[in-house]
Formats: sequence, C-alpha cells, structure tokens
Amino acid sequence: MITVLSGGTGTPKLIQGIKEIVDPSDLTIIVNTLENDYFSGVYVSADIDTVMYTMADMINDETWYGVKDDTFITNERLAEIGCPELLRIGDIDRATKIQKTQLMEKYGLLRACEIQSENMGIKSKILPMSEEESEIKIISDMGELEFHDFLIKHQSEPEVLDLKFSNVNPSNGVVDAIKNSDAVIIGPSNPITSILPILSLSGVREALKETYVVAVSPIIGNEAVSGPASKFMNALDIEVSSVGVADLYKDFLDNFVIDDKDSNLNSQLKQIVNKVTITNTIMNSLDAKKNLAQIIIDSIP
Repeated sequence: MITVLSGGTGTPKLIQGIKEIVDPSDLTIIVNTLENDYFSGVYVSADIDTVMYTMADMINDETWYGVKDDTFITNERLAEIGCPELLRIGDIDRATKIQKTQLMEKYGLLRACEIQSENMGIKSKILPMSEEESEIKIISDMGELEFHDFLIKHQSEPEVLDLKFSNVNPSNGVVDAIKNSDAVIIGPSNPITSILPILSLSGVREALKETYVVAVSPIIGNEAVSGPASKFMNALDIEVSSVGVADLYKDFLDNFVIDDKDSNLNSQLKQIVNKVTITNTIMNSLDAKKNLAQIIIDSIP
C-alpha cells in the first residue's frame, strides 16, 4: 500500500505516472483542502477534483484544472449577465461541483468524495485531509488577501510578507492510511500551501516517522518548477532551494528526489536526509511521469 500527499498541480502530474505502474487499488491519496471555498454557490475543492479527474483520465492536462474538452457555456453566460466568476468553471466540472455540494450537505466531504470516486470508476482511495472548514490568508504588500484572489485575480504578483492558515483536524482514516502504508510519497507540490497544511494535522508527522517517506523536490535551483512556492518560502524565511524543502521535511524524510540540475546539492542534502536520488524531475510527457514514478517506486525498500 502506498499513500501520496497531494495538492496543487505538481503531485497530480506524478500521480498520472504512478497509476500506470501501481495497482490503483493499492493507492491512497490524501489531498489538501485548505483552499476549498464556495464560488457561484457551489463548493469548489480544486485539489480534490484534480486528483479525481487525473485518476479517471478526465483531467485537462494542459491547465491541470478541470475536465478535458469541457465547455464553458454557463461561465460565459454568467459574465454576459453581469455575474463574472473569479474561477473559470467548465460545464462538466460544474456538475461535479454541484453534486459534491449536495452530497456534502447530506453526508460530509469524506463520504462525498467516496461516492464521486465510485461513480467515476476510481479504485484508489481519495481522502480529503480534513472535513472542517478552513481558510488561508496571504499577508501581502496589498494587504490581507484571500488565497484565490492572490492566485487568480492578482496572478500571484503581490509581494508576500506572511501567510496564515486554519488549524483543522484530520479526516477519519488520514492518520491510519499513513501508518498502514508501505511508503508515503510527497509529491512536488507547493511545500507551504499544499503540503504543510497536511503535515500540520494532528498525528500526521508522528505517523510519517513510522513509515518510509519519499519526497520529490518542487524546486530546481532557486526557483519553483511552477506556482508561487518561492514567494511563500521567502515569506517564511525558508531557503528557496531543495535544501530548504528537505529541511522542512527532515524529521521524517528517508529519501529525497531532486533534479539533475541540483546534483551539486547532493553532499549538503545528505547532511539532512540519508538518501538522495538524482534524476530528471521535469514531467513534460507521460513517459517522463512514468519514469519518475518508477524510480520512486523502485527506491522503496
């Protein structure tokens, strides 16, 4: 059994490769919920939906958000009548979100994810990290911003001074999934807003210390592969490098996967983690994703 900690777009790319070489029924994916919120009256859990669409081979893998070949009739009509959306939600994607909103009201988020996974034919277990309402605030040179305002409305351009997020309790099964795994894979997601919220859940770090943990660095050189991770790391005085990420995970990390371009950090990283794997971590094709996934799986004792 393998458990993956996921958020954003970096880890779903890796999951797309993992599911090709691992029996999906042996896979549990714990997904960040910190950025979940209501838009246009429906509950949007973008990270969860991205994982679901990836596992169901529905993901728009050009944007890593929403459904491939979706239409945007509702979104466009809303703009025409003076109700523009902050998020551009496709029609098929919107149906998923409407269903999840209704299921949540009746059963809660965990069961809603189970029902939707079953409906999509997904064999893996997809666990929201928490069922509790949460939020993240970006303290910037423009003042305090909602996460999606920072990310979408302002295109991640403001200078980040600090950030804060809610403390929530883990969903049922999250800690047990980690404890019962042969290994845990932390994908190359934003370590601050995607992974740290999961690590902050009660019992998670302790559980990770009891299993084998492989993490993939989302940083090459002094820049994030994608997204605003660099800004968030700088704001928290964390070195923007693979070394900074390894240090964040050092109390439970067994193997750290870095890109070839960071091979010069090998000796420095080995002072933090016992094993360092150096390979291509840029996942610009399905073969690259499968190759990286295979290297990770092969490294698990």
